[in-house]
Amino acid sequence: MKPKEQIVNLPAYQPGKSMDEVKRQYNLQQVIKLASNENPFGFSPKVKQALMEGLDELHIYPDGANRKLRLALAEKLEVSEDQLIFGMGSDEIISMIARTFLEKGTQTIMATPTFPQYRSNAVTEGATIIEVPLKEGKHDLEAMKSEITKETKVIWVCNPNNPSGTFVSEEELVQFLNDVPEDILVVLDEAYYEYVTDPTYPNSVKLLDRFPNLIILRTFSKIYGLAALRIGYGIAKAKIIDWLNRVREPFNNTSLSQIAALAALSDQEFIEECKIKNANGLKQLYQGFEKLGLSYYPSQGNFVLVDLKRPADPIFQKLLERGIIVRSGVALGFPTSLRITVGNSEQNQRVLQVLAKVLNESA
Repeated sequence: MKPKEQIVNLPAYQPGKSMDEVKRQYNLQQVIKLASNENPFGFSPKVKQALMEGLDELHIYPDGANRKLRLALAEKLEVSEDQLIFGMGSDEIISMIARTFLEKGTQTIMATPTFPQYRSNAVTEGATIIEVPLKEGKHDLEAMKSEITKETKVIWVCNPNNPSGTFVSEEELVQFLNDVPEDILVVLDEAYYEYVTDPTYPNSVKLLDRFPNLIILRTFSKIYGLAALRIGYGIAKAKIIDWLNRVREPFNNTSLSQIAALAALSDQEFIEECKIKNANGLKQLYQGFEKLGLSYYPSQGNFVLVDLKRPADPIFQKLLERGIIVRSGVALGFPTSLRITVGNSEQNQRVLQVLAKVLNESA
């Protein structure tokens, strides 16, 4: 047996260590995990009750059309129901897009560093990948435009960008979309949309009528706190959604994930509370980094990329040994940085204290 030639050297996704694994390996009683951009405040209390009520129907296949959630989300976003597609996290929709539009002989453009699933899915489909370096941590949209050829089929824009936390403003995005040919799909990945506080951030859904080649990706994994249930969605013109549905697997969202997402969507008060707490947590981390003399990119997500001005892996390892799980920037394209998820105030303070001690020991 032989796999596709292009995936032989494609690295498999390497998940970070779990809390239980770290406790066991380093003989620890308490561990703080701030590595995967999860919501430290959990999920809406409405979700648990809704899930309990849904347990009686586990023997029945889920609604393949996701009708209840589709209706509620379409009403909230003020779009038509046929403008929505659901996936097992927004990751699966990225895979659907690559499968639908990319193949050998086509080209796709993305930033680097950015969310790695764009690249891995393009590699799987055999497309030519053009990676444009970030400029001061941000997408260099002018440089990305200059790489467009007649073979270009998909352009990826992660906004806010993971791992840098930087963002493209509405003015910058509109100018970019005006210059991209209409036969090229622009994927706007807004996984951290609900955390954004900057008023210049795009109102992207309102842009769909002007730019029919745009698709927006969002998720219930981040601020909604449903990472374990794997459910995300895409918003685009109905024609694009129809094409994607042709490669979507049937029953790709479980009944429980649909129920949980619908309940979570109904509790916007919880979402607003998490947004405020996250903004306060970012300020707390910024102040701590500044006291330590560290630079960072101001973030519009629930994480921050901090530059240690030294190789990140040894610091990452020493934090791990003390029960602090963060993400080393080595695997993210920032070899001297750590990406730290915003925790609650106690977690943030603990991370800053341990980081200060580790940096002092390593000086």
